[in-house]
Amino acid sequence: MMDISGLDLGDVVTEQPDPLLFATVSGAHLYGFPSQDSDVDLRGVHLLPVEALVGLREPEETRSLMWDREGVEMDLVTHDLRKFVRLMLKRNGYVLEQLLSPLVVHASDAHAELIALVPGVLTSNHAHHYRGFATTQWRLFEKTGELKPLLYTFRVLLTGIHLMRSGEVQADLRALAREVDEGPAYLAELIAVKAEAEHGRAPVETGRVRADVEALHGVLDEAQAASALPETASAHDALHDFVVRTRLQR
Repeated sequence: MMDISGLDLGDVVTEQPDPLLFATVSGAHLYGFPSQDSDVDLRGVHLLPVEALVGLREPEETRSLMWDREGVEMDLVTHDLRKFVRLMLKRNGYVLEQLLSPLVVHASDAHAELIALVPGVLTSNHAHHYRGFATTQWRLFEKTGELKPLLYTFRVLLTGIHLMRSGEVQADLRALAREVDEGPAYLAELIAVKAEAEHGRAPVETGRVRADVEALHGVLDEAQAASALPETASAHDALHDFVVRTRLQR
């Protein structure tokens, strides 16, 4: 089990009403810019029993739980396996980042098998996810002036560019700043500022970062057009078989 901010997160797994196939840390810890007061975002997949899916009651496909542990705010969001896989097939980069997060709280053979199927899900159209997410975060930055949505804007644009070029999902902004040449040189400075406070203001001139964000949108467009990734996923049947087999083996 992993440890963040001195917290043993392993017991979170055993407290859940249905088995977890995996649980990982997402959010600022995964993205490489946690603050001293950052909460801990746990994400994963639970496995509902067959009877929960074949009766008249609506299945609990998504579960969300928030609590405070030793002064640290924590939240856990899990999807049932079927819903999670459907999100994967909708070109949702967010769930892929959760699945591939190196900050693993709980893993299983099913987790490893699902990771192995990721290459058949990646498409050039994942660029749309990152483009849209960046636009949303940029608007939030313009409204609030906070550093956090600005870092999210840069992070998702660079993740999209890196994915289009390499076929690899990389969510850590520190690594992306090294691997994507077009990333602004001041990112390391912004990350250092973010480490001091979760909701501090961005110490930048808006016009300057606007130009850099617009340029990265152009780089993402070019990377998508030149990407070797296919336009559609090829793993639909394999994922269907995986969901059925995993459910029936519960």
